[in-house]
Amino acid sequence: MSSFNDDLHREVASEDGSYTAYSSEYNEHYHSTKDGALKESYQKHVIPAYKLQKQKNELSILDICYGLGFNTLCTVLYYQKHSPATKVYIYSPELDASLVASLKNFHYPDEFIKLRDIIIALSENAFYEDEMLYIEIFLGDAREYVRRFKNFFDIVYQDAFSPSVNPVLWTQEYFADIAMSMKEDGVLTSYSTALATRLALYRNGFFVYLNEGEEFRNATIASRRALNDYKQVNMEHKITCNPEAEPLRD
Repeated sequence: MSSFNDDLHREVASEDGSYTAYSSEYNEHYHSTKDGALKESYQKHVIPAYKLQKQKNELSILDICYGLGFNTLCTVLYYQKHSPATKVYIYSPELDASLVASLKNFHYPDEFIKLRDIIIALSENAFYEDEMLYIEIFLGDAREYVRRFKNFFDIVYQDAFSPSVNPVLWTQEYFADIAMSMKEDGVLTSYSTALATRLALYRNGFFVYLNEGEEFRNATIASRRALNDYKQVNMEHKITCNPEAEPLRD
């Protein structure tokens, strides 16, 4: 197998034994090296979203951004195991076409061995489809892509590089487009617990919830419908205590 590493991306081991990568362009890792790439995808995105939408027999998922593909690939594995009769559509924008092309050489965990054909198809064609699965990677601007969809997504994985280095995918206006792209009962997951992020969601009509667990750092869940399974963040109290706080803006 050829090496994944190049001038822009370098493989890095994370604490759960899986590998993530470091981006020299953004000066960030693709996942928390402390939580681990696999654990972060499952605990902060795939599992909570599944719990909230498992009653559906067909799901459309927006994975922002594709990156190393962990959220998408973990979703495939999780639904194959827990809900094999669910038809899953995954749509994922990714600006870095060279990264996607290199992923057939990435050091994925053993759990992904059974997905090798999918990994190669996505790396070479940015597309995969079978009877129960549809995956489309859009090689381009995520904001342009999101605006194509109206009342469409059941789940959004908000997993772009952090607001400090990639602010355009965390603004109030960006989340307005995300809200428009989602169904009324859709749910959004994010690793970010920043007040600015939560304010941007709140000002677009989202209820904001805490996703917490013993084996990972706190994360965020948001929905425009009230949820019973997670602790709601009292945003009005947060605003009162932080009167100068503002969301990022375009």
